[in-house]
Amino acid sequence: MMEPVSSSLNERLALGKIVLIDGATGTDIERRGVPMVENAWCGVSALTHGDDVRAVHRAHIDAGAELLIANTYASSRHLLAWAGHENSFEEINRRAVELAIQARTEAGCPDVLVAGSMSTTRQGGPYADVDVARSNFGEQAKILADAGADIILLEMMRDIEQTEVCLDAAYAADLPVWLGISCVLIDDEPWMIDGLIRLDAFMHRFADEPVEAIAVMHTETRDVDACLDIVQQSWHGPIGVYAQSGNFQPPVWIFIDVISTQDYADACMGWIDRGVQIIGGCCGIGHEHIAYLRPRIDAANAAR
Repeated sequence: MMEPVSSSLNERLALGKIVLIDGATGTDIERRGVPMVENAWCGVSALTHGDDVRAVHRAHIDAGAELLIANTYASSRHLLAWAGHENSFEEINRRAVELAIQARTEAGCPDVLVAGSMSTTRQGGPYADVDVARSNFGEQAKILADAGADIILLEMMRDIEQTEVCLDAAYAADLPVWLGISCVLIDDEPWMIDGLIRLDAFMHRFADEPVEAIAVMHTETRDVDACLDIVQQSWHGPIGVYAQSGNFQPPVWIFIDVISTQDYADACMGWIDRGVQIIGGCCGIGHEHIAYLRPRIDAANAAR
């Protein structure tokens, strides 16, 4: 039987190798001119602009990404309902995974992983009721798994109760689970991005969860090191970083003061020096950043 690609990835991480994932799909789609949707950002793009979504995935593969994150970050049922697209919930999520799989097939890169993203993002609104969120995330995780996702990636977690619900849903899909957390410095102390709970309190609750990796993501480059200090105190498995650059003014990303490819690569190599093994980019970090990183990651891996 062929070894699952996720098992191969875990073996590489166990050997100390660095894995390069993709940059931001949503903002690369926006840069191509795809309109963002009020209350759901890029959450419907897989249905309305599938060719653009597939092209962005292909650009990241061509840049050297070893994992694609399907465009489902803002495609929870409750967000789509708020945006008026609830009836397309299953189709949007299934199609998003299929587009990423098509991109890797077209590229002739069968070892590229596809992660299905789930997020508790509110897009400026309230959190979903816990029971509603439990049902919606459970359904979403099953759709992502059935569509062919290799991993469930929880992104921009920032609240204990909602994260617990999202994790339970992801575990039920019987796929590897990665946990992505978003942080911000307040008075030089790391907090979750909403500023309602300290990062150390969040990690105290979730550091013993059976996830396969924890990533600091959608966090400003300048804040990452302080956040890594806290994560590395309590989590000793594989750690990832995919930072952001720019500013979100719902429903669009503002590409202002976006970090250069060289400066971002320099920051990434610094994170690698302190033990980070999974590197990529979040909002504002495009496929050109990934392409610039690829030879530096190759050189670092050759030296290990």
